[in-house]
Amino acid sequence: EVVEVVPEIPVLNHVLPVSHCNHFSSCICRFLTTKDKFHGFVDSGWQGPKGGKASDGDKVEETKATPVEEPETKKLKLDPEEGNKGGKPDGKRIRGQNKSRPHMKHTAYDEKRLCLSVIQDNRECPFGDKCHFHHSVAEYLATKPADIGESCYLYDTYGKCGYGLCCRFAMAHTTPDFKTMVNAELIKANEGRTAVRNSLDKDLQIRLRKRSVTFDKSAEYLEILSNNKDKKEQQGNGKTPDKQPPVKTVGPLTDVDVIKLRLCEKKQVDFQDKLYLAPLTTCGNLPFRRVCKRFGADITCGEMAMCTNLLQGQQSEWALLKRHESEDVFGVQVEGCFPDTMTRCAELINSNIDVDFVDINSGCPIDLVYKKGGGCGLMTRTKKFEQIIKGMNYVLDVPLTVKIRTGVQEKCNLAHKLITEMKKWDVSMITLHGRSKEQRYTKLADWDYINTCSKLASPVPLYGNGDILSYEDAMKARETGVSGIMIARGALIKPWIFTEIKEGRHWDISSNERLDVLRDFSNFGLEHWGSDTRGVEKTRTFMLEWLSFMCRYIPVGLLERVPQKINERPPYYLGRNYLESLMASQHVGDWVRISEMLLGPVPKNFIFLPKHKANAYK
Repeated sequence: EVVEVVPEIPVLNHVLPVSHCNHFSSCICRFLTTKDKFHGFVDSGWQGPKGGKASDGDKVEETKATPVEEPETKKLKLDPEEGNKGGKPDGKRIRGQNKSRPHMKHTAYDEKRLCLSVIQDNRECPFGDKCHFHHSVAEYLATKPADIGESCYLYDTYGKCGYGLCCRFAMAHTTPDFKTMVNAELIKANEGRTAVRNSLDKDLQIRLRKRSVTFDKSAEYLEILSNNKDKKEQQGNGKTPDKQPPVKTVGPLTDVDVIKLRLCEKKQVDFQDKLYLAPLTTCGNLPFRRVCKRFGADITCGEMAMCTNLLQGQQSEWALLKRHESEDVFGVQVEGCFPDTMTRCAELINSNIDVDFVDINSGCPIDLVYKKGGGCGLMTRTKKFEQIIKGMNYVLDVPLTVKIRTGVQEKCNLAHKLITEMKKWDVSMITLHGRSKEQRYTKLADWDYINTCSKLASPVPLYGNGDILSYEDAMKARETGVSGIMIARGALIKPWIFTEIKEGRHWDISSNERLDVLRDFSNFGLEHWGSDTRGVEKTRTFMLEWLSFMCRYIPVGLLERVPQKINERPPYYLGRNYLESLMASQHVGDWVRISEMLLGPVPKNFIFLPKHKANAYK
């Protein structure tokens, strides 16, 4: 009988099996601790949002070497045969962690607001006695939560805060008689400036809801598609297809009738050797993209938008297309599964908003999207995929790009077959995530396969995506021959990765510098979502979603081996000061504490559950 012996390697003065070392990011021994000691230290040191800020000088006492305790492993999903042990009452097993996620609307945090007529210079309310909002300033201030700080970012930046008394920093721009102050110099300096573009026009929204928007170019393409289908059917039945005139024969002949926009005449974007911030659902919002632009991201893209929701004029979906003035190369990503809706959506985008390129999401692994034929489902529906790409190219004046995965099944790659076809379909750029749909985000990305596909894609630019968390990872990725690099989770864990790659170094960023990054995000969030209670809580929610990734970062100065790998799970460790330890916590309550340092105390009815975690704050 042959017994397999697992070799052991000494790590951090402790002996751990090799299988554990694969999930390990080795921290210097003196910083290691246990779970109980870690949370005890974090809880004992917390002074509340108004307490003293931990500084880099506040050193943590070095702990003696103790047995390393790793975080608990994920619990496996129960099989149906195991019965209903701890499952749902109906016996169905729980699938995924994002089911029945508690959702608190931001309107619940500010039930009765001050009427807009009072905020806007006490003009007469058009609704009279039927208005549901406060008209008495004294009554409103009696129920309004306390101000968060003494300076308002909107007032300091633009010279005026549009939220007036509703602002949670109102003391900074309110006179003793409750009038809103303005800074004339700043207002004049910002005159004519449009910081955010691509907002949904009210008239367009009404016309979309009434279905009165015309899609002329889309109708032309769909008619061609229909004629081609009829011709194939006639040929299949043995009939001779009717010959259609190449142009309309009624009315004068114009250049538009016979001259089509060639690919070389479209707006050109230089995709060579750029750093591309991936379109990230929920976390890839406009304030986060602004943070990444400051750190050196070259290309940014909006969050995935459903084409059907855009065509219906849904305000929440159109908000995903907004573009900040700092985003010099910006695209939008759309998802759909039918040529007619995707072509109309492309024409709608082309006519009404300012973008540099449009991206098709054919790499989304979510079952809700896949089962409808969208996302990764398009990779197995090549005929529909071809019709979608050709239709969108027909109506767009900007480049069309595509994001794909290696395939659907783990050991059945499809990307190399699709790439050769997409070159014929006039795609301007392809992004390949080195994992299949079944893998989701587990196991390592297959960069050897990405290298093979980049050669097949030439001369079409191909961007590689997967597992990049340091400049060393980026350098290895560039050696594969890809045209550029897309960074997704790496940017969420450490947005300064763009600076590291461009400067070719590891940045041992301090905890105070990381807090300043979060402060910038909170300011950008208050500017984007509002500085009233609703805006503050919306900013907090998105900050907490981001912190669920950012807590995975391990400071470079604590690592025994550089760099940190994206798939490694560290043991419990204490930072070099209290704030660094607090930021290392993977407990949602500690993320809330960090948000309270910047956005004040949470409301009494505050509930939060991050998308990919099973713990909650209530």
